[in-house]
Amino acid sequence: MLFNSYVFLFGFLPLALAGYYVMTAFGPRVSALWLILISFVFYGWWNPQFLILFAVSIIFNYTASEGIARLEARPRAQTLALCLAIAANVGALIYYKYLEAIIRCLTGLGLVHGPVVSIALPLGISFFTFTQIGYLIDKKDGLVKERGLFHYILFVSFFPHLIAGPILHNREMMPQLVQPKTYRFSAENLAVGFAIFGFGLVKKTLFADTMLDSVRAGFGHPGTASFNTAWVAVLSYALQIYFDFSGYSDMAIGLARMFNIRFPMNFNSPYKAASVIELWQRWHMTLSRYLALYVYNPLALAVTRGRASRNLAIGRFAQATPGGFASMVVLPTMITMAIAGLWHGAGLQYLIFGLIHGVYLSINHAIRILRPRRADGGEGWLTHPVKVFFTFAATLLGLVFFRSSSVGAALQLLGGMIGLHGFDGLMLPGAVLAHLGDLRVSLLHSGLVQPTSAVGFINAAGGLSWIILLYVIVWCFPNTQQIMYRFEPTLGRVQAGPFAAYLSWRPNLIWAAAAGAALCLGVLAIGGTSEFLYFQF
Repeated sequence: MLFNSYVFLFGFLPLALAGYYVMTAFGPRVSALWLILISFVFYGWWNPQFLILFAVSIIFNYTASEGIARLEARPRAQTLALCLAIAANVGALIYYKYLEAIIRCLTGLGLVHGPVVSIALPLGISFFTFTQIGYLIDKKDGLVKERGLFHYILFVSFFPHLIAGPILHNREMMPQLVQPKTYRFSAENLAVGFAIFGFGLVKKTLFADTMLDSVRAGFGHPGTASFNTAWVAVLSYALQIYFDFSGYSDMAIGLARMFNIRFPMNFNSPYKAASVIELWQRWHMTLSRYLALYVYNPLALAVTRGRASRNLAIGRFAQATPGGFASMVVLPTMITMAIAGLWHGAGLQYLIFGLIHGVYLSINHAIRILRPRRADGGEGWLTHPVKVFFTFAATLLGLVFFRSSSVGAALQLLGGMIGLHGFDGLMLPGAVLAHLGDLRVSLLHSGLVQPTSAVGFINAAGGLSWIILLYVIVWCFPNTQQIMYRFEPTLGRVQAGPFAAYLSWRPNLIWAAAAGAALCLGVLAIGGTSEFLYFQF
């Protein structure tokens, strides 16, 4: 069930909210049970057969976590139990998400013969699997305080995060789920949640989905994409995935808030980042945090301990040496980013996407370690926008691989971006060209212009203007969390954005009308049920 579908907006959500607030009269446990019930209905709507997998995953991981807790006095047995439980989760993930691609690869190499069986991918399996692996690790480390099965099921299954994140952490969520005030009616939370949800719906249906045709024109035919078509496709895809994931994140945060639950921020204007390190601190923030906690930090710690055991330097000065930098920074970074790439999909293009960003991050760390710092700790007024520009340009290269159907298709599109497939001339209406006399023949012969109808010219100019406008919104306006900052829209502090005096949400008639208009625009722009891009991950 999609957040941007009529059945969700006019059927599931009103019923879920009405039932929840009716159940508050019967106590927190009944309200929590209602949330669990509607969450399972939500997950099973797309394919009911995967409800069994989902339920088995929850029961297995909770049982494993309790077993791990009981082995506290036997550290080796506890570590073994943790490893086995993680292996089972990763095994399920490999089976559903990667096995088909692995078999296809082996078949292509001639190592496996016979038909390739298609394996359906359960929605959200990466998200609920990673969430539970994190819970198992925290249980082993003694960081889990609330241990009841009831609230664990709600923690994993709560529908706003179930399909495409954010990746929740038990230390943030479980304390909220056991508080009685979570299961009481709150007019403020309902209003704030609806406003955030409305902004997210507009981002998805009015901004992201309008980029679809331009994206398909380039990525759908990479071998013939001209310079113009390729660049418009890549710039359009950068906007599509930005507003698609930003819209989903807002809608998830808004939905959770309607039920008195606050989610962590998961998207914070990443195209405003002045470095790739900052980019990953702003884009899919809960995934970055997860990888840092459970992949990068353990790898870096293992490398540090290994160097210490060999009497090698391990401090900041050691990182400034070639050997120290390679082992202490580059190695854990590249492994972590390779996992980040493969997390998004089984294709080689996803691995290359991750490795590209691993290289970016390694270079970024090298600059931070080696460059001399200014005495005042600041930077010139022109330095920051230049950094933002180059960070965005570097991001585009990764997005080409991220969106392409294969590595070959990505390379073909990159070829189009540097002009290997030719250039399209500037489109001008035939009526305009007719008044240019002999110059018209020269321009057409040179390929600098191409004739089009007045309607075609208006459509092309309108499409380009729309792309420019969306980039102005991306770089110059506050994001949803900054607009809502007075009401603590997410866990953690949110800073006020630009134009805070004018674009700061308040519970008044003007903002109520704005939120209502946003919801209406979002609903009117649906037109069809376009899936969120992160559903495939």
